[in-house]
Amino acid sequence: MDIRSLKLYLHLCDSLHFAKTAEQTYVSPSTLSRAMQRLEEEVGCKLLERDNRSVSLTHAGNEFKRFAEQTLSEWTQLKHRIDPHQNVLRGCLNIYCSVTAAYSHLPALLDRFRREHPHVEINLTTGDPANAMNEVQQNKADIAIMALPDSLSSSLHFRKIDHVPLSIIAPTMPCQVQQMVTDTPIAWETLPFIVPDHGPGRRRVDDWFKKMGFKPNIYAQVSGQEAIASMVALGCGVGISPEVVIQNSPVRGRIQMIASPIEIPGFELGCCCKEKRSTDPLISAFLEVL
Repeated sequence: MDIRSLKLYLHLCDSLHFAKTAEQTYVSPSTLSRAMQRLEEEVGCKLLERDNRSVSLTHAGNEFKRFAEQTLSEWTQLKHRIDPHQNVLRGCLNIYCSVTAAYSHLPALLDRFRREHPHVEINLTTGDPANAMNEVQQNKADIAIMALPDSLSSSLHFRKIDHVPLSIIAPTMPCQVQQMVTDTPIAWETLPFIVPDHGPGRRRVDDWFKKMGFKPNIYAQVSGQEAIASMVALGCGVGISPEVVIQNSPVRGRIQMIASPIEIPGFELGCCCKEKRSTDPLISAFLEVL
């Protein structure tokens, strides 16, 4: 039984999908399958129930998952204790965030972190912030910069770094949408809206529609706040977006913020990791710089 096999097993416990785990851990499906077979042989019982479509854990599999988590945690702490350079933190930290967060918040955090821990390698992945929580839960990222959801799982740890206001945005270029937002009063129900396809941003927008009391005219549902800003700048419609996205957008000169008739609650932005991993040396060190 080796540490690498335990890591593969825990990833599979979260993904419950052999192909996904093989792809995301950079091993072949046959290598992953053999590693799981060896674990079952060493444990002496079946850990996984599998068919062509799905994977599930047996009772023994759940028990072994807890053992694997504890073993890996203790292994990480042991390496830190016996490292001859105990005061020098080493390793790789996987961070996930949106393109905007990579401009707006991450640079200052990394500057402070690297000053204190220059030998830690940073592996950065950018993408839709609505997927950030899943990236952490599926062990693709150690830490994600994300908005605090309305309901946070007890298995996750969240540390706030900023408050992010939301605003209604519209194009400045001469077009039909630009003319519509100059009307007094604005006929909100006729405006074409560009909205996130899922995530906390979509829930904020849906709540705003509900409180305003009209059925929205949805022009497009897109992935990522940056895509909303681009489509608004092109005159396709209006949107509700974090102000930090507009401030850091290359098309910010083509976008205007317009007043909302009712308050739009902002986001609490922060760093998220698994609760059980919040004391791991690398993750704990990064959280300390917040």
